[in-house]
Amino acid sequence: MTWSGSAARPKVGGMKRRILGGTGISVSEYAFGAMMLGKWGNPDHEDGVHMLHAAIDGGINFIDTADMYSDGENERIVGKALKGRRDDVVLATKGHFQMGPDANHGGNSRRWLTRALDDSLRRLDTDYVDLYQIHRPDATTDIEETLSVLTDFVRAGKVRAVGSSVFPAEQIVEAQWVSEKRGLVRFRTEQPPYSIFNRAIESAVLPTAQKYGMGVLTWSPLASGWLSGRYDKASDVDINEGRKALQQHKFDPSLPENAIKLEVVAELKKLASDLGRPLTHLALAFVRAHPGVTSAIIGPRTQEQLADLLEGADLELGGDVLDRIDEIVPPGTDLNRLDADYTPPALADKALRRR
Repeated sequence: MTWSGSAARPKVGGMKRRILGGTGISVSEYAFGAMMLGKWGNPDHEDGVHMLHAAIDGGINFIDTADMYSDGENERIVGKALKGRRDDVVLATKGHFQMGPDANHGGNSRRWLTRALDDSLRRLDTDYVDLYQIHRPDATTDIEETLSVLTDFVRAGKVRAVGSSVFPAEQIVEAQWVSEKRGLVRFRTEQPPYSIFNRAIESAVLPTAQKYGMGVLTWSPLASGWLSGRYDKASDVDINEGRKALQQHKFDPSLPENAIKLEVVAELKKLASDLGRPLTHLALAFVRAHPGVTSAIIGPRTQEQLADLLEGADLELGGDVLDRIDEIVPPGTDLNRLDADYTPPALADKALRRR
């Protein structure tokens, strides 16, 4: 049986709502991704608090963060912003990445996730989160071990639902089977990257999530800023700026895979102009148009960026526009395969493919 993971609900506060997988939880089509609040982006805590309040006032009721964003500073800003407004939002966070020098200060083991969740709850100043997500797969931990501790979190009332992030389709299926076989909570959501530039998930991840009735929260709808409208020529791309220096492969315009991005941006800008909209509105509307997507995570760094994205929440693309986008970037493809944020160990570790 095929289930819908993003059933529609009416607008609330000017923002359309959808049901998050089979949880019955109503969430806005935009989720506020708080990653850029803190030292990674906007270090002004009060400005971050004001942005979150503006997002909530604009109809966004879904807030997504993670323990590793700005080394925990991000969760503290979110916790500060939600004082007195906790019941107004669906709050999601994530655990997995290394949060200390010891090898056991990260991963998907019971030992680490138990501590990671408690640390997140303390920083967020709340006694529960609505969605707790496993930030990346962990080849060293049996998925049953991970699902077992997540089940305990739900039974303890610390977590309402659980999800995965950047899991390949085959690992999503494995997790669903293990949950059914062992009577454990199952992943209700998946959080993959998705944009006009990064469409690989259309071939297997999105159909698999739809099959299992999972809600899908997509991140980086502006392709790490490429679809923000800031880049028209190679000299506009400063790879030494902030976090870009750590992800040079995504931005270096001397790489053919990135050079073509500038050509595609020019075509998409013309298409957006024909609609009388900025490129950001087109990019977000494209992501929201896929029937498997529940919420598109936006990650503004400034009030102006947030205002622009909120203004585009009403745009719905017709079939003719979506067909044109398909001609520019074919379905199921990534413009730059190096943009992928997860490489399976079988490819990353030479020892796993050599005798």
